[in-house]
Amino acid sequence: MKEILFVGAGSVGGYFGAHLARHNPNVSFLLRPRTREAIAKNGLTIRSAIGESFTVHPTVASDPRELPQPDLIVLGIKAYNLDEVMDQIEPLVKPDTIILTLQNGVTIEDTLMTRFGRERIVGGVAFIYSKIAEPGVIDHYKKGMLTIGEPLGMETPRLQAMLALFKGAGIPCFINPDIRRAKWEKMCWNCVFNPLTVLLNDRVAKALDHPEFQPVIATIVREVSAVAMAVHRVPLDEDMPEKVVKWAQELRDIHTSMYDDWLAGRPTEIDELNGFISEQGRAFAVPTPMNDMLTAFIVAMTASKPSAEDAIEVGGDIMQTLHFTRTTLAQLPAMHQISELPTLMPGMNIRGVKLQALLDVVTLDVGADHVTFESQDGKFSACLTMKQAVEFGVLVYELDGAPFPSERGGPFRLVTPGLGDLCANVKQVGKMIFSKGLVSDSRPPQVCPEKE
Repeated sequence: MKEILFVGAGSVGGYFGAHLARHNPNVSFLLRPRTREAIAKNGLTIRSAIGESFTVHPTVASDPRELPQPDLIVLGIKAYNLDEVMDQIEPLVKPDTIILTLQNGVTIEDTLMTRFGRERIVGGVAFIYSKIAEPGVIDHYKKGMLTIGEPLGMETPRLQAMLALFKGAGIPCFINPDIRRAKWEKMCWNCVFNPLTVLLNDRVAKALDHPEFQPVIATIVREVSAVAMAVHRVPLDEDMPEKVVKWAQELRDIHTSMYDDWLAGRPTEIDELNGFISEQGRAFAVPTPMNDMLTAFIVAMTASKPSAEDAIEVGGDIMQTLHFTRTTLAQLPAMHQISELPTLMPGMNIRGVKLQALLDVVTLDVGADHVTFESQDGKFSACLTMKQAVEFGVLVYELDGAPFPSERGGPFRLVTPGLGDLCANVKQVGKMIFSKGLVSDSRPPQVCPEKE
């Protein structure tokens, strides 16, 4: 194991990789450009609260072709980056290259085996609490230990070689004859405290110190254990809930990696943790209601915005500002959906929704009686009475099964068949604003019939 490659220099890969690089000149890193630039300029720094702080200057690159072919590849990246990383490292993998994964999740090894072959994969579990302070700087607070093992449980020469490698760098490392079970045990802990620290916006201790959480913790763990046994044939101890709480007592003053990712606006591993348990439960008829709920909460809390799609903002004199996208408009009741407008758009395979459907889900302030439609550039607006909007208003959002094109006034276009299209034909609608009385209206007054 002369040439060693770490993929990622985050809180896990950065810490363990830096320790190896301190003792081995043949350690290199495959990194994203921003992190690569920082480490190339300033080195990789470990600032430890319980040990020695130091800086190393390893070989770094963002293009795997710039690195030597490794004997050992250590994956220290988030589980959701696995597909991208497998594509990156494939050109570097030799017939005898070993891949050690330190990622969360219980199917990582299986995915790697499918791509690279069973003979190349070794499983690992990292026990550490550290954070990315900035690219190339890792703050280390607690632990810093590895457990490694062959997926089939044998103790092999390559495990002994890795053990010697890590111990020689001052990293506590142990061989576990049942690494799959070890990963499921960590999965139990992760599925409890990662989402709970986000929901509580606090440290692990907040959940431990309130007795009301004890049955919650036990239920989460039992659901994970049920999936482990029923789906993956990995039996976990009956007292796993108690063990999880005991392990957590040592880490009661920490935030979790999911909490840190959420706070920093980074993606979380919810899909690989509770989301995976939830998905497996649905697929194999194993009830997982607590993990279902935690997944839903974290997905909603960590979404940066309602959707990446174009959206109409609905505001003004209403209880809550809302956003409607093409997807959400299509989910409104079928009775309000329009598939053709022969008088205005003859022969076009359009899809639109009556404004009545939007009014059904918007809670108006008392006295609101008008709604104004504004174009995205703010240069054109049309104000309708509520009666006109209900009787005549249609919002077109689709053409031939695709978003309504901008050259035809999309992605959202207001038309009012029966009232006269010129009366309220707002292209590229960006906002709907409810009001008490008439507000902004850029239409010539003679174009439309007198407002009721």
